[in-house]
Amino acid sequence: MNVAALFEPLMIALILTNLALLVTSRTGVLIRLIAAQGAILAFAPLFPSSNLPVHLALLCLAVFAIKAVAFPYLLSRTLRRIDADPLIEPYLGANLSAAAGIGGLLFSLWLEHRLPVPPGLFAPLLFPAALTTIFTGLILVVTRKNALTQVIGYLAAENGIFLFGAPLSRQGSVWLELSILLDVFVGVFVMGIAIHHINKTFESIDVDRFCTLRD
Repeated sequence: MNVAALFEPLMIALILTNLALLVTSRTGVLIRLIAAQGAILAFAPLFPSSNLPVHLALLCLAVFAIKAVAFPYLLSRTLRRIDADPLIEPYLGANLSAAAGIGGLLFSLWLEHRLPVPPGLFAPLLFPAALTTIFTGLILVVTRKNALTQVIGYLAAENGIFLFGAPLSRQGSVWLELSILLDVFVGVFVMGIAIHHINKTFESIDVDRFCTLRD
């Protein structure tokens, strides 16, 4: 398997999922897109060669199991249990969100050629794809009203952080990566419980309605 030849198309696919995350208007589609991102990221530690040590194989399987299977399952289960509105009501519309995402991509491409990084550390398009994914997650967290959608934005931002760390997995940092995955797993689990209790206590999980709370 020529991983290097597949890596650029995978990064392009990741960038396209980021744009799709910003323009979609349904929570269910967001969950499927974040699952697709997880499946793509499972291949990231394989660069730059097709050689597959045991610890890297375990890392790839862990990434796929947690990011492409477990997280989407928990999010889908939470969406069904809280009976939330599947339509997304953003502070920022789809067009402006897409423009912000494209702006983040252009900035990432510009920044890639101006940072003093060791040659060969990042695969082609890895840096802009990772930074754009972080930007996408932050945009979702800031511009979406629904708490579940903000959790998805948090996951997208973590996907970008993980992608930044993927080249270091061959330098012996696999346990650090696995610990990060575990931390995020616990975070999503706790946030799912919090959203469930918010929904039981209040009529909506739109975070902007907290501004109307009174003593």
